Amino acid sequence: MSDSIHHECGLALVRLLKPLAFYKEKYGTPLYGLNKLHLLLQKQRNRGQDGAGVATIKFDTEPGKRYISRKRSNTSQPIKDLFTDIYDYYNDLPEDHKDDVEWLKNNKPFVGELYLGHLRYGTHGVNSIEACHPFLRTNNWITRNLVIAGNFNLTNVDELFKELVDIGQHPKEKSDTVTVLEKIGHFLDMEVQRLFNWFKAERFDNTEITNLIGQNLNIQRLLQRATRKFDGGYAMAGLIGHGDAFVLKDPNGIRPGYYYHDDEIVVFASERPAIQTCIDVQIKDVKELKRGHALIIKKDGTVTEELVNDQGEKKSCSFERIYFSRGTDRDIYLERKKLGKLLSKQVLEAVNYDFENTVFSFIPNTAEVAFQGLVDGAYEEVNKQRKEKILSTPDLSVEELTRLLSIKLRVEKLAVKDAKMRTFIADDASRSDLVSHVYDVTYGLVKNQIDTLVMLDDSIVRGTTLKESIIKILNRLHPKKIIIVSSAPQIRFPDCYGIDMSKMKEFVAFRALVNLLEKHNKSHLLEEVYQECKAQLQPNNLNPTNPIKRLYAEFTLEELNVEVAKLVTPEDIDAEVEVIFQTIEGLHEACVNHSGDWYFSGDYPTLGGMRVVNKAFVNYIEKVDKRAYF
Repeated sequence: MSDSIHHECGLALVRLLKPLAFYKEKYGTPLYGLNKLHLLLQKQRNRGQDGAGVATIKFDTEPGKRYISRKRSNTSQPIKDLFTDIYDYYNDLPEDHKDDVEWLKNNKPFVGELYLGHLRYGTHGVNSIEACHPFLRTNNWITRNLVIAGNFNLTNVDELFKELVDIGQHPKEKSDTVTVLEKIGHFLDMEVQRLFNWFKAERFDNTEITNLIGQNLNIQRLLQRATRKFDGGYAMAGLIGHGDAFVLKDPNGIRPGYYYHDDEIVVFASERPAIQTCIDVQIKDVKELKRGHALIIKKDGTVTEELVNDQGEKKSCSFERIYFSRGTDRDIYLERKKLGKLLSKQVLEAVNYDFENTVFSFIPNTAEVAFQGLVDGAYEEVNKQRKEKILSTPDLSVEELTRLLSIKLRVEKLAVKDAKMRTFIADDASRSDLVSHVYDVTYGLVKNQIDTLVMLDDSIVRGTTLKESIIKILNRLHPKKIIIVSSAPQIRFPDCYGIDMSKMKEFVAFRALVNLLEKHNKSHLLEEVYQECKAQLQPNNLNPTNPIKRLYAEFTLEELNVEVAKLVTPEDIDAEVEVIFQTIEGLHEACVNHSGDWYFSGDYPTLGGMRVVNKAFVNYIEKVDKRAYF
């Protein structure tokens, strides 16, 4: 992706189902669970570079001994920093302690049966250590301790926050993470108290009651009560002090999550290949957590998948497939290739099938797989035309046959992304010049003023990097024309479920829309839609719609593409610039099982999402520069 945006966080959970000595004997290390968590986080490092955190729970410790450990980091290399500090606890141990599982468990942190890890992308710029997961809610009652981490954004934090205040709580801040922690914590307290009262009436003593509460705690029930009004996309995990654990997914399955378990281990991760690599299992052995369900792991080792919230229509995030998740997942790899392939005919038409004077390339590095699909599709078109020409011309000359058989695509790696540059230069002109050189190019492969460059990107959000860097640097190759191709459709609407795309003015497609409305004397429609959006936001409106969609309906995709091309074309360049976007129909054809497309289509899967898009447009018209939720 040429435009850098912050996005989905990463989640990992490990539960060891055997005594710790088992793993020392079979795998040669008492740190087996910790090592697996480390590997899971490392294999998902693409999901969070702003921070990382780990929490561990030890089972059956004596009162007075620490049984919950947590460490977080927000350094420039948070995973490395985090685990360097953790492993330092075990360096330079006496030989008689290194392999003594019981001694390590009793005397060192992060040796336990239950692990939770998190990788954070700060979607709105807050990058303090306090913002890093996991979050911890402590209590002297072991069954009331709660650890929470997740990949989520809730759209109705104000409503949930008010509920907490109404029941008498005084939350320390208004954020979705703290709200989730306190909301689940509140119903955990209620469930514990209900069980305490029950067993107290049966004349059990308090120590016995503590054990009975742990055995009988109904995780499904407390999650149903706690999350009943949650609106948003989420995959969130929780650990309870005595040893129960859960991972919960939203009713529309917006956020991803997969798990594996056998008689030794339970593993959950945001991405399937991380589990396959970590545990060395096949794709068929890894299950996707169903939407609206919770994976519940009781302290006694029972593992179940239970319905928590009624399932809505499956709307798993298509941006996960296009960009966010790593392409090492088989299905994602094939989907990205198809996204590129579906664009091949349109691209060939744009270059008039002039293979001799067209160079095909991609913007590194996440667009590479889609580019392979584009090239495959282009070759299929070439072969189709070659076959038709040969079959339809019985007296084809040797020269013409030789020419047809020699046609091939000019595929080159033209753009190269340099290492991230940091500058402390004060003046804007010098800083802008450095930023424009984030990309470099391979010289000597393009025929001056003759060749057309086709450059595939996986998506275009703001268009800023295209204008300020990529197109400028490509122009130094002196092509006749530059065609920028996006394997994703136009991003027209804000996201409110986890991606840092919350303001309408930032989308180049929306800016193109506003320009076209002005050019066609239709700017009055902005005021009309503004009034409709304000009406949609009335508290008594329980079924809001998206009036902004009718603005886009005024123009064709091609008209918007042309206007986007104008917006991303720098001044004083020689080459003509054209932009081609994927269609929404093409997206659905490629990503059949992942239809969450609200940022492209405006069709939000939740009530809160519809309210957010209306608020975002109101903010735009009123020039309020803030996100449309919280």
